[in-house]
Amino acid sequence: MFKKVNIIKSIVILLITTIFIVNFNCIHYLVFTTFIQPSWSKTTYNYGEVLQKAIYFYEAQRSGKLPKNNRVEWRGDSALNDGAGQGIDLTGGWYDAGDHIKFGFPMASSTTLLAWGVIEYEDAYKKSGQYTYMLDNLRWVNDYFIKAHPSPNVLWGQVGKGSLDHAWWGPAEVMPMERPAYKIDSACPGSDLAAETAAAIAASSLVFKKTDINYSNLLLKHAKELYEFADTYRGKYSDCITDANNFYKSGGYDDELVWASAWLYKASGDSIYLTKAEQYYDNLSDSPNSIKPYNWTHTWDDKSYGSYVLLAKLTGKEKYVNDAERWLDYWADRCKWEKIYYTPGGLAWLDEWGSLRYAAKTAFLAFIYGDWVESRWKKGRYHSFAERQINYMLGSNPKKRSYIVGFGNNPPTQPHHRTAHGSWANSKTIPKDSRHTLYGALVGGPDRKDNFKDERSNFKMTEVAIDYNAGFIGAVAKVYGKDGGEPLSNFPESVQKDDEFFVESKATEIADKVIEIKAVVYNQSAWPARIAKNLSLRYFVDLNEASNQDTRTSEIQVSLINTPDASISALKLWGTAKTIYYVEVNLDGSQLYPGGEPYYKTEVRFKLTSPTKALNFNNDWSYQEMNGQDGLVKNGKIPLYDNGKLIFGAEPNQLSISLLEKQFQGEE
Repeated sequence: MFKKVNIIKSIVILLITTIFIVNFNCIHYLVFTTFIQPSWSKTTYNYGEVLQKAIYFYEAQRSGKLPKNNRVEWRGDSALNDGAGQGIDLTGGWYDAGDHIKFGFPMASSTTLLAWGVIEYEDAYKKSGQYTYMLDNLRWVNDYFIKAHPSPNVLWGQVGKGSLDHAWWGPAEVMPMERPAYKIDSACPGSDLAAETAAAIAASSLVFKKTDINYSNLLLKHAKELYEFADTYRGKYSDCITDANNFYKSGGYDDELVWASAWLYKASGDSIYLTKAEQYYDNLSDSPNSIKPYNWTHTWDDKSYGSYVLLAKLTGKEKYVNDAERWLDYWADRCKWEKIYYTPGGLAWLDEWGSLRYAAKTAFLAFIYGDWVESRWKKGRYHSFAERQINYMLGSNPKKRSYIVGFGNNPPTQPHHRTAHGSWANSKTIPKDSRHTLYGALVGGPDRKDNFKDERSNFKMTEVAIDYNAGFIGAVAKVYGKDGGEPLSNFPESVQKDDEFFVESKATEIADKVIEIKAVVYNQSAWPARIAKNLSLRYFVDLNEASNQDTRTSEIQVSLINTPDASISALKLWGTAKTIYYVEVNLDGSQLYPGGEPYYKTEVRFKLTSPTKALNFNNDWSYQEMNGQDGLVKNGKIPLYDNGKLIFGAEPNQLSISLLEKQFQGEE
């Protein structure tokens, strides 16, 4: 009996101690966040600038023929043959992340959240001057969805093959790989993909209802057809588009059917969609009476959490309210026994691959629900949680660094993004620094201890994606509406370009009567990257020492050496000069592009020989920068042309010609 009493007493003491520890931690947390926050957690930011740049990121992700109002100077037309092999125009849309695949599933889920942000916080977009840009981006992606949906029961869901795309690291404008396209149809359906696309288009139709009713009606028509397709022909899209399994494998379609039904109801007002949303809602868990999922969050694959919030707002019913709050409390209420893990710096941390995207989406939905819920205590809790998470991303963290490329203090400079990197060598490490700033991109983020490595190869931390920014933008719009900020008036700034095309050269042989030149021509273009089909270079010489003007060209022999893909001209007199001549080397058929070895450079060798008379090659215009050098040197005096237009180097001008001639004649 005595032992039994002691055991009970020990259990009671343990329970009391546990409760005390939990309550102490809870009190400590409340005091910490209310009264003694660290300095890095109190900062507010220029949310107008953040919103401006985060929207701009989607313009950097555009595929296809870019519009005249393209603001991204380092982006050009790309993937202009998408769908051609299948007899359909699939140009347009967004590249998914740092690669060049167009995945319809995350593209659609991103669009739904972006449109929802405009619906909820339209005033913030208008006040910040970003409303037009947001609508441009939504129209861009919805135009692509319309192309991808050529008939009621067909939807093209992916362009590009993972293994081919990920095997090459270079800019989108010069992709060398094949880009097959994949679809779902009634024979091999994808309810998840079709329903999410329906949700995206339906939400977008609400956005355009105020500015373009015809376009809004067209979108709603496509949304209804896609929903019918999804509901009638059941299946997971990744069972049909099997290449997506390694990247965006579907976990099921019940959540998308609920999500799409709710959005179709909101967009059309037709109660049949609400009936279906509520009917399918019970399928979000194993049985109708079980607790709905609450320990994850809204993602490209799981729309349960957004459905809680949307249906709570649409109906006000207790079951949706309870499910929404159970989930949000898991994230936002640090006094609960079961809750999300928080890093020491305060980030609600769910997973190592793109930790910030999860917090951003949850923050966005917490703002929306917090705006709607009547309880001031709940409203304050959800808003406070969401704002802390967004501020963490902007710099309110122990590292005092921004996780938004091109914004704030010590932002990431090496996002895992091929086109922004601008490599010409098919390499993540060449060049060391990214050549372009991918403004507004939210990177994956830190680990469980707030540690972050800004390394291009560390894709779990530095990957960027249309999915990452989708919830983030809506949350920032909400904070902007509260705290304001001014978008930059001169954004985007034009930057100084490095040499995209250039020539390196060396004299491999030089004597009294002969000079042999090795020239290497480079295409490292990145503003934008492009194929050069008609390159040529000119080598200038001073033949004042030759006998007379009539015999100079016949006295000098010009030849190519082991350069089959080029041609060379005879000597030609340069302009009005009396003694300056040049030879022109055409790189016939080289078609250089910044796509790795050997495509971004080519070598030519040519020789000038005087059979009878010694020549002084040291005074030649194009030899000056090689004089005294043993190896290859960048030579700006061997000008390079693209289709006859000077793109690198300098030609001899009249002053330089006069100085050369006087120098040769010994004049002062």
